[in-house]
Parts: sequence; structure tokens; C-alpha cells
Amino acid sequence: MIEHKEQIKKISIGILIGLLVFGISISIFNPTQASLLGLIAMMVVLWTNEGLPLAVVSLLPIILFPAFSILNTKATAINYSHPIIYLFLGGFLIAIAVEKTNLHTWIADKILSLFPNTPRGMIFSLAITSGLLSSILSNTTTTLLLMSIALFITEDVKLKLRFALAIAYGASVGGIMTPIGTPPNLILLGIMSDKGMDAIPFFQWMWMVVPLAVLMFIVVSMLLSLGVPNVPLDRVNDKKPLEKNQKKVLYIIGGLIFMLLLNAPMKPFWSGLGLSEAGMLLAAGLILFAPPFNILEWMEDKAKIPYRIMFLFGAGFSIAKAFSETGLASEVASYLITMTELHPILLLFAVAMLITFTTEITSNTALISIMLPVIYSVSIQTGINTTLFMMVATLCASYAFMLPIATPPNAIAMSSGVVNVKSMMKYGIILNLVGIFCIVMIAEFFWKGILS
Repeated sequence: MIEHKEQIKKISIGILIGLLVFGISISIFNPTQASLLGLIAMMVVLWTNEGLPLAVVSLLPIILFPAFSILNTKATAINYSHPIIYLFLGGFLIAIAVEKTNLHTWIADKILSLFPNTPRGMIFSLAITSGLLSSILSNTTTTLLLMSIALFITEDVKLKLRFALAIAYGASVGGIMTPIGTPPNLILLGIMSDKGMDAIPFFQWMWMVVPLAVLMFIVVSMLLSLGVPNVPLDRVNDKKPLEKNQKKVLYIIGGLIFMLLLNAPMKPFWSGLGLSEAGMLLAAGLILFAPPFNILEWMEDKAKIPYRIMFLFGAGFSIAKAFSETGLASEVASYLITMTELHPILLLFAVAMLITFTTEITSNTALISIMLPVIYSVSIQTGINTTLFMMVATLCASYAFMLPIATPPNAIAMSSGVVNVKSMMKYGIILNLVGIFCIVMIAEFFWKGILS
């Protein structure tokens, strides 16, 4: 009975905060837009205080968006079949196979032999490894491939949480290092091309952005290392040769990585085949059920698939769609025009704050697609270097660390079962603010000289 009362209290708090946000928003936005903001606020509270199970809250848009005339049922539900959800499913099937065959113990031993055998050493190494891979592979793919390994390096639940966050945050930090590392980067280059602006060469991009990424790697790793005892981890030391099933899984992972690395340069040649990262990962996951592999069995292994995170992805994509369809994204963006009288550096901070914290509750890809054309117009009016202004917005869209729906790596960290929303928000709010400060400062005192 006490548990039920506590749950009712948490749900009531979520509803009250939703009503409060609606009441404030109705004086600024139209009723539909205000309703959307109120519902988002309620869902964020329920995700945070766990008043309802994460999966239940994530399915609420299918009911509430049509009820409040935000999106119809079909337009909402279709977001729960987004391709990235199947990329996640394929990656997690591979992770289940790695755990089932005990391959993770062998891989963990190899990792521990390369880096300092301490919790702090592993936090630094996981963040950097995740970031470097994310600069050439998608951050979603990288996080999926590394997560299952990191969770079995230690039995300490608190260390598991920090290792999982090191991978997720490292993937977001490293994804900005190349133009192909994350979708918002590619959207920026596409819009620059459409506007007739000079493209940023590949190596100039890296020269500009790598210092920022290195700085953020250090901040992420040091923050997650606070309070961690600097004692040696227990080594796996499994010197036995790989078993037959372990080799099978290793071959699939190796073949998958090879295909993913070839995907970008070979895309013009095999685009007719319809190959994509989502398709490749799902294929790699499904083949584990078939001969000659036969590693996974549906009846035995289906319970390990984190369907709640698949629903969480769907909720994130639904919110992004609602932002666009209700005109809320454009409405918010229009307020930037009123800030054009601010000092240029204050305007950069305002844009960085707006993009970073809006990304927490909507897709960074959708958000940056909507915002960049507006930011282009604002920069023309203010006289700020247009490329500089758009770069700041684009990188801030990838630097959202607070909520699981903000980025796929955050959601995957949640799916591990060792990360809760409170912990993610505790570390994430600090990293959001540090990221905003670092991006604006580097833009003002480093990029400006390169782009002028």
C-alpha cells in the first residue's frame, strides 16, 4: 500500500508540473504547442522519478498526442518503427550473443591488457575508444558494440554505471570529430551547399574540432572518475583458446565492422542494393539464429531484448515529429530573431543553450534540420560569421548528455540496466554546461581566426 501511495505521489507530481508548464506556455504559444510542452514536461518528470515504468511512459504519446490533437494515431505510431530502432535491435542481438558465449570475458581481458588496470584507467580508455570509433562509425553502432564488453569488466554496480556512461558520452564527444561522424554534421554540410557557402574541407574540420573533443574527453573522464577508488580491477585472465561458438560471434562482429567501414566509400557503388547501417546490424543480429551459427534461440533469448528502450526511441522520434508538425520548432527559432541586438558572443551562448537543451527532448537530427536555416538568416542579420554560427549550433546538437531520449548512446546506456535517469541527469547537466562553454569559447577564440 505504501508503494502504491508513493507511486501515486510521483504520478501526481508529473501531472502537476505538466499543467504548470502548460499554464506558462499558453501565454507564449498556441494551445496545441502549449499542450505539447506540458505533455513533454510530464513525461520527463515520470521518466526521472520513475512514477511509471520507462516503457509505459514511452508509449504515452500514442495515446496523448491524438487526444490533445497534436498528431493523429498513425502519425505518432509510425515513429516507433524508425530504422534506428532496428539498428539498435540488431546491435543488441549481437550483444546478447557475446554474453551468451562468454566472449566478453576474452575481449575484456584483451582491453585490460592494453590500458591501466584500474577503474580510472578503464573510464578514460572506454571514453576515448568509443569516441575514436564514433568519428568513423555511427555513435549508435559504436555504443552497441562496446557496451556489452564494458559491463563485464567488473561486478561493481557503481563502476558499471560509470563505464556505461563513459562509452555513451565518449561516443557523443567523438562523433563530432569528422564531418561523417554524426548526422547533424552532414546536415550542416548539405545546407551550406544549398546556400552556396564554401564547404569545410575534411581535414580543416578535424583541425578545428579535435581540440574541442580532446578537451571534452578529459572533462568526461575526470568527472566520471570522481570518487572512484584507484585500485586494480580483477583481471579475467582467461587464457583458454576461443571456443567454436565464440569464434562464430567474433567472425560476425569482424565482418560487420568491415562492412560498416566500407559503407561510406562504397555507398555510390552498392546503393542499388539498399544497404544501410540499420540493415547491416539487423542482418548480423538475425543471422545468429540461423545455421551454421545457431547461437541464439528465440524462446530462450527474447526476454533479454530491451523492448523498453525501443519504445523510448519511438517516444523521442514522436516528440521530434510533433515539434515539427505543430510549428513549435519554428516558433521557438523565431525568438532568436529578437536576440539579434545582443553582443555576438552572448548570441552564440543563447543559441548554444537553446540547441543543447532542446536536443534533450527531441531528435538532434530533426532539430538541426529545422534550426540551421533559421540560424543562417539570423547570422546574416547580425553580421556574425555564418559558418561559425552554424558550426556552434551543429556541435551543440550532439552534446546533449542529460536524458536518455537526447541521443541514441544515452538510450543504449539506459538499456544496459545499470544506468538510471537520475544519475544521467546528475552528470549530464554538468557536461551540458561545460560543453556549451567550451564550444562557444573555442568558436570565439580559435575558429573565428580560421573562418574569417
